[in-house]
Amino acid sequence: MNKERRRSESEVIGQYVNTLLTRLDENIADERFRSELKQSLKQLANVKFALDESSIVAVTDGKGKIQYVNDKFCEISQFERSELIGNDHRIINSGLHDKDFMRSLWETITSGEVWFGEIRNRAKDGSYYWVNTTIVPFIGDDGVPYQFLAIRSEVTKLKRVEEELQEMMTQVMQIQENERRKFSRELHDGIGQSLFSLLIGIDRLIASEEKDESELAQIRQNVADIIEDVRGLAWELRPSVLDDLGVVPAIRTYIDNYSSHYGIAVQFDCNLRKRLDVMKETAIYRVIQEALTNTAKYADVSEAEVLIQQNDSLLNVRIIDKGIGFDPKASFKGVGRFSMEERARAVGGRFELHSQPGQGTEVRLTIPITV
Repeated sequence: MNKERRRSESEVIGQYVNTLLTRLDENIADERFRSELKQSLKQLANVKFALDESSIVAVTDGKGKIQYVNDKFCEISQFERSELIGNDHRIINSGLHDKDFMRSLWETITSGEVWFGEIRNRAKDGSYYWVNTTIVPFIGDDGVPYQFLAIRSEVTKLKRVEEELQEMMTQVMQIQENERRKFSRELHDGIGQSLFSLLIGIDRLIASEEKDESELAQIRQNVADIIEDVRGLAWELRPSVLDDLGVVPAIRTYIDNYSSHYGIAVQFDCNLRKRLDVMKETAIYRVIQEALTNTAKYADVSEAEVLIQQNDSLLNVRIIDKGIGFDPKASFKGVGRFSMEERARAVGGRFELHSQPGQGTEVRLTIPITV
């Protein structure tokens, strides 16, 4: 659709308004009433013109059948007006939004409330486009909507930027995990093995006849401490058990070390029946690790819970403490929370944080899985 076509539609509207004004002059004797009505019609025509120039507009009846679309609607959908009138919006349904999404939308507008949201539609050539949508119901005298006005603005470019940013964040986290894995292996197999060989050599010196036992014993202790530090660093970077055995054994081992280090007893309950792909297992592990670290730093508790429950096609992870809690809106959104949110998004999941002062904190991670 081009500017000439939109101009043509505007001219038709103008002609229609002029016809109405002529009839008003002929049939309404009250000059003041006639003047006010003329002004209202002109304002209405101007509003419609502005709306058509700036937005994608559609009007449907109470059952969702399309009664009117403007030129911008035809332009972006690539359908002719004759193909749209009498149909419902399933003609441009992209299939992205599930039945619950569409049911919630319909329930909102049929109850007389305005609906706001973003929808992905499909054009006639099969391409997809995103629109920021407002749907306004018109209510009849019986309290039931008899018509719906949908006003949309295209946000396809913005959604593409968001998707590219999300893809970039996913790649960054994947690179980070790969580097952690590499560094962890090098610490364990390289530096760790070298120090262990040195430790064996020192043991031989201690066993020899000529030696300063106190000095050698101190050297041995220093080397043993270094090995322990290296092992701890390797574990924090990325535990090898996560790659070798999976997320459940990795979490069990982490919780054991965590409880020993912080003195916080963690109840762990899990019914996960199979291994997941590496990105999802990493997301689960890192969210639990970050949440428990925050519990140790801020919650002031001696107990916590970690629950992993597989339910149909979803995996629900919950980390709960009954500590001092906080106001999530008032608190600074640090890197830890951002990292957990991004890890959830990277695997198509959802991250939630619930907390209140004096009532503890609960972190929730929901991830879709293939049964």
